[in-house]
Amino acid sequence: MTESLKDKLFNHIPPAMIAMVLLFWAFAPKSLTDVPWLLIVTSSAITVTVLLLEFVHERHSGWRMNAREFVTDLYYVVLSSTLIAWLSKTLAEDPLLAAKEWLGINTTWMAQVPWLVQVMMVIVILEFGQYWMHRLMHNSTPFWLTHAPHHHITQLNAAKGAVGNPIELFLISLSVLAFFDFDTTALFAGLNTLNVISTFAHANVKANPPIWYSFFFTTIRHHSLHHSTDYEATRCNYGNSLILLDRIFGTYCEGEGVLVGQDDRRRLSIWEQTIFPFQPLIDRYKSRKASPSADGPGGTAAA
Repeated sequence: MTESLKDKLFNHIPPAMIAMVLLFWAFAPKSLTDVPWLLIVTSSAITVTVLLLEFVHERHSGWRMNAREFVTDLYYVVLSSTLIAWLSKTLAEDPLLAAKEWLGINTTWMAQVPWLVQVMMVIVILEFGQYWMHRLMHNSTPFWLTHAPHHHITQLNAAKGAVGNPIELFLISLSVLAFFDFDTTALFAGLNTLNVISTFAHANVKANPPIWYSFFFTTIRHHSLHHSTDYEATRCNYGNSLILLDRIFGTYCEGEGVLVGQDDRRRLSIWEQTIFPFQPLIDRYKSRKASPSADGPGGTAAA
């Protein structure tokens, strides 16, 4: 099928946005990059931009954004950038920094590493941990119970990467980046680059990036297959942003999904997603409470 000019343009938007992110953090004035909340602004701008692109060139009409999906996605974006971010810093990053100081770990040599190499290190280190955490979530029942709500989404949109059970969102945020003294702009450039890739990998945008891009980076084709209703297909393409890791570790699958979701494709409410990991215990408690007593009056067996 012949691609239209619009198709060709959209195919190159993901790599173009990565280039823009790198150029911004590499050359923006220090007075701007030192602003504490700038990373939140750039991350939000990326999500909003890709969300708007969904209305310009959508991939599937069945994934079209509606008010209910927008409100739910917004809730999880705010949750991730506030409570989850605070928990990650308090329970993971700060203890790692304390352990680093106590152990006398010094990575000041990082200042001698070229800036772009630092960005690449941020991407690989963070994604390597997320790949194995994601894979664990699909292969261990307790971890799967935290991750399953993310697979109950019935459409893919720009902010869907933030949708999930809070426990999963915390676990997937963990990393060892705090052990390294990265240049702040390199760290933020790496995080924003991952944000661009993962946002497009969840977005309802008709964009099929060049072969070189899809060899290294996760695309909507890879990730929609991972979210498909076919159980076996969900056990591949674990890379949130680096599909290269799936190629290396033998979990890569070719294909694309259109129907996404779990079981009967019933969409879970925010409350259902929140209590999902505890649902087996809740059901067991309700079952025991509802079952009639085996003993009759006075403690004797009922006739």
